[in-house]
Amino acid sequence: MAGHCGVLAAGLRARLGMGSPSRWLRGQGPSLGLPGARLAHAGAADRLQREYDAVVIGAGHNGLVAAAYLQRAGVRTAVLEKRHVLGGAAVTEEIVPGFKFSRASYLLSLLRPQIYAELELQRHGLRVLPRDPYSFTPLLEDRSPPRSLLLGHDTAQTQRQIAQFSRKDAEAYPKYEAFMGGLVSALDPLLDAVPVDTAALGRGSLLQRLRALQALQPLLQAGLALGRQLPRYYEVLTAPISKILDQWFESEPLKATLATDAVIGAMASPHTPGSGYVLLHHVMGELQGRRGAWGYVAGGMGALSQAIARAAAAQGAHIFAEKAVCHVLLGRDGRAQGIALQDGTEVRSKLVLSNASPQITFLELTPQEQLPKDFVQRIRQVDTCSPVTKINVAVDRLPSFLAAPNAHDGQPLPHHQCSIHLNCEGTHLLHQAFTEVTHGHPSSRPMIELCIPSALDPGLAPRGCHVVSLFTQYTPSVLAGGRHWDEQARNAYADTVFDCIEAYAPGFKASVIGRDILTPPDLERIFGLPGGNIFHGAMSLDQLYFARPVPSYSGYRSPVPGLYLCGSGAHPGGGVMGAAGRNAARVALEDFRRL
Repeated sequence: MAGHCGVLAAGLRARLGMGSPSRWLRGQGPSLGLPGARLAHAGAADRLQREYDAVVIGAGHNGLVAAAYLQRAGVRTAVLEKRHVLGGAAVTEEIVPGFKFSRASYLLSLLRPQIYAELELQRHGLRVLPRDPYSFTPLLEDRSPPRSLLLGHDTAQTQRQIAQFSRKDAEAYPKYEAFMGGLVSALDPLLDAVPVDTAALGRGSLLQRLRALQALQPLLQAGLALGRQLPRYYEVLTAPISKILDQWFESEPLKATLATDAVIGAMASPHTPGSGYVLLHHVMGELQGRRGAWGYVAGGMGALSQAIARAAAAQGAHIFAEKAVCHVLLGRDGRAQGIALQDGTEVRSKLVLSNASPQITFLELTPQEQLPKDFVQRIRQVDTCSPVTKINVAVDRLPSFLAAPNAHDGQPLPHHQCSIHLNCEGTHLLHQAFTEVTHGHPSSRPMIELCIPSALDPGLAPRGCHVVSLFTQYTPSVLAGGRHWDEQARNAYADTVFDCIEAYAPGFKASVIGRDILTPPDLERIFGLPGGNIFHGAMSLDQLYFARPVPSYSGYRSPVPGLYLCGSGAHPGGGVMGAAGRNAARVALEDFRRL
């Protein structure tokens, strides 16, 4: 144990009354505010005005992006956030004193490059820490030391790592990456395009039909880019990822490692049809010009939200925390006319953009009598099942893995910066973990993605200490027999996760200072994620593009004129991408100029 952190850890345990670290936070404790978290109280706006051109409900990253683009175009915009901290799921919170966690989302890659440039996020304080290597999969096996698989951007080094398990796979890997890269390049422009209004193609004015036809252009271009490979790429989008990976590789550790991106955040097994698209969604991003790269945000994910908020505020947007919206105000003509806060304050506006989920937006904030019954029914039927329990852990030393023991000085090694995949010796383990949750039981050997952002960003924790992010699945929203998650159930599952980590890295449990356990119901309660779903709804093929959130309403407009959806429940879906916010702002601005 590092001396400074050891003294601090002992003091914290004493202050918190922790005979055992498992008796610290369990997904329902308070968090400490961080400097600058309340932008609204730091000069963005002294007081809320009673009228704006546009009001954005929720200061998640998409809502902040939408506000920044609207304000840039001269639309007077206010953002209203119910929590004490801006960012939605992209926040930094000090759960354990001295330890700053990216409490929900924890990695960056998918944010659209146009947003970086157009909002000048670097000038507003955003600093990204790229990871290379980026993936580490230690194995549990009867040999000393156990083997591990380390993947990075050095192709030759990555091939040498894969060759430990299969020379054939080592040769195939660059071809696989090129193949997937071709699909990503073809589909990438669709992320920044408003989906085709299929309803307008068959009805409406001639002008509306022409606009709808024009919107087909990105879709046609994607098809042309795929060319002769279209049948193979179609298979990637629709088949189980296990089938696709079996066509390319034979070694289980490699297949299981790659398969994690196909099931992460999804109530799905590698054997589930359509899981290939979820993998594709997670390799669509880029970081500093490198396709598919993921990195940490210096200062935690909240620093990204703060940079976007600063960009919006610099243009003149007013951004407020602790302003909970009660409902959308409608005029006699059925148009959105603003919002009412829970304290009774009314704010009038010509546009209302909701960064909340489709369920909250249309089932809670919008008067039901103003919505078509079939629309409401479809919103209720959106699949929001989530397998995710996020556990944030404060530790007094780096985990030391049997497959890659720590250095004597305790300093981070290359693999510590990676996404560390545990219980990924084979895809059968992922499927087994999924099978248990279908019966209402948390996985006995869960899929674990362990990240240690303080390995690259030491300011997140006291000297010698670290913050550990555990993205785990599978856990049900409701336990077998209709039981709900309580402290005992939370701690029992977290103990299972910690026991698994201990098998790979002995001493991990003894290093724990505190932990924050967020089951699916906790993620819904705290962050407004429906069912705890990090994407605001499953990223299955029946809930994408034309059908996100529901058919005929995929273009950000809603059945209520003047009310728009700008969050992850709209196209192109979840992840810290910002595309939904940027696209929705563009649509709303087009309508605003016609008013």
